[in-house]
Amino acid sequence: QVELLESGGGLLQPGGSLRLSCAAPGRIFATHAMGWFRQAPGKEREFVAAVGWNGDGTIYSNSAQDRFIISKDNAKNTAYLQMNNLKSEDSGTYYCAASPRQYVDYALKYTGTYNYWGQGTQVTVSS
Repeated sequence: QVELLESGGGLLQPGGSLRLSCAAPGRIFATHAMGWFRQAPGKEREFVAAVGWNGDGTIYSNSAQDRFIISKDNAKNTAYLQMNNLKSEDSGTYYCAASPRQYVDYALKYTGTYNYWGQGTQVTVSS
């Protein structure tokens, strides 16, 4: 069982910033694209951002574009999601996932493309 471990969630006010981290085993991290999804209570899990296996390509949801930055540090086997100008609608449980897909394209927006998942970290944006 491959374990992805998220960290960095918390409670903050609108307009604030937060960086989430996702650690993965090296043999997985070096060859897999990494993605972030989120799920609010009563809603489906939705795509946020993804980065290609080599860290060069990225793709974002419309809501994350221009506010969030995803990155991948292969030396540390860790992926990051820098979230800026947070809004209340960004609240939810954020999940890290790994996909064997070799291309950064629309397919990374779908949960079925990923074969490894973390347990999630909670982000609450509230005044």
